[in-house]
Amino acid sequence: MKRFFLFPLILLIGLSLATVAFAGDRDAIKNQVDEIVAALDDGKKPEDFAAAAHYEPYYVFIMQDDGSMYVHPTLAGTNLKDRSEELFDILNQATTEGLWVQYDWNEEEKNTYVRKTADGVIVGSGY
Repeated sequence: MKRFFLFPLILLIGLSLATVAFAGDRDAIKNQVDEIVAALDDGKKPEDFAAAAHYEPYYVFIMQDDGSMYVHPTLAGTNLKDRSEELFDILNQATTEGLWVQYDWNEEEKNTYVRKTADGVIVGSGY
């Protein structure tokens, strides 16, 4: 009988810990994007953040509002609009306040925080 109650308790604890970790990841992603947006607004160039495309576990991308990718692990120098107009439209919903968007990419559901700089450059990261 004790085992019957132990399993749901362990499951509940595991879900609670996962929720806390998930919230922490979302906060870390948001902070990372917000810091880059602030730096870009202060005069840094998107190319100054090329290394951010390889951050682990959440890489950063920086995109011009026409879809040209400044920073991305595999798409830098290309135009996202040419690859996926649907994804371009989703990411282009970014605001200067920032927001979370969801989409499917390569058969995976993605959750991405996107934010625009004062000049309209889009910075994003997610999972």
